[in-house]
Amino acid sequence: MNPPNALFESDIPGLTRIARGKVRDIYAVDSEHLLMVTTDRLSAFDVIMPDPVPGKGRILTELSNFWFGMMADLVPHHLSAMALADAIDDDNAVAMLSGRAVLVRRLTPLPIEAVVRGYLIGSGWKDYQNSGAVCGIELPAGLEQAARLPETIFTPATKAAVGDHDENVSFETVVSMIGEDLANRVRDLSVAIYERAAAYALERGIIIADTKFEFGQDDQGRLYVIDEMLTPDSSRFWPASKYRVGISPPSFDKQFVRDYLETLDWDKTAPGPALPTTVLQQTSDKYREALQILTS
Repeated sequence: MNPPNALFESDIPGLTRIARGKVRDIYAVDSEHLLMVTTDRLSAFDVIMPDPVPGKGRILTELSNFWFGMMADLVPHHLSAMALADAIDDDNAVAMLSGRAVLVRRLTPLPIEAVVRGYLIGSGWKDYQNSGAVCGIELPAGLEQAARLPETIFTPATKAAVGDHDENVSFETVVSMIGEDLANRVRDLSVAIYERAAAYALERGIIIADTKFEFGQDDQGRLYVIDEMLTPDSSRFWPASKYRVGISPPSFDKQFVRDYLETLDWDKTAPGPALPTTVLQQTSDKYREALQILTS
């Protein structure tokens, strides 16, 4: 049974759901707009867990909207001026979705994840250990886990279906997919957004080790940032006070869930195991703490 006020799946009267991702449900509104609902679903090891994290969807929505506003001079975002009541006739549905659903422009998503790294961690660390490079970008020898990189690097990935893993690719592959001019613009924008956000967060005691963005285009080819931005779901947030080179630092995300799952006899394939209430609450608390630190 879902915790009170938690939303695992949405079902909106009068609207057709056209997609359901790991976290977000997407509905058609009209020819120019979509409704995006950020649920409390949680994925770990690319498997959607059966239990929601209370309040997670609203936290992700509030934090994304905060960053969209901060970066609006760099790149427009997908948010529209429509209110929920303009798209949904049911007052109960509007109340349930308030704070976790947004009306967005219909755009054509680019077929890549725009991944930016400022620190050597995760799949980048594994890549470096094997090859001395990350996504084909050569790095100095002798770097340790979680080391700050000499400069921010753009390490794109292809988008995977729900349950599959994104695949790191070279910048040249991105050029072949979307063209050189657009690839350069996506890379430069991603680095600029990351560096502004990283400097802002560091002043507040949070290191943004890496993050990923998604972009889309309108019919005129204008570029927008879409989906989410700089959340604990799409980024690694580390408390600066606990950062040490040579280890994987603690983070403001679903690490409590990952740590619990690692203690189980589970093969990391669907279906995911049930999660204890304490683990879900600790995860919710960490997400909320990051929101408060960054937006207060």
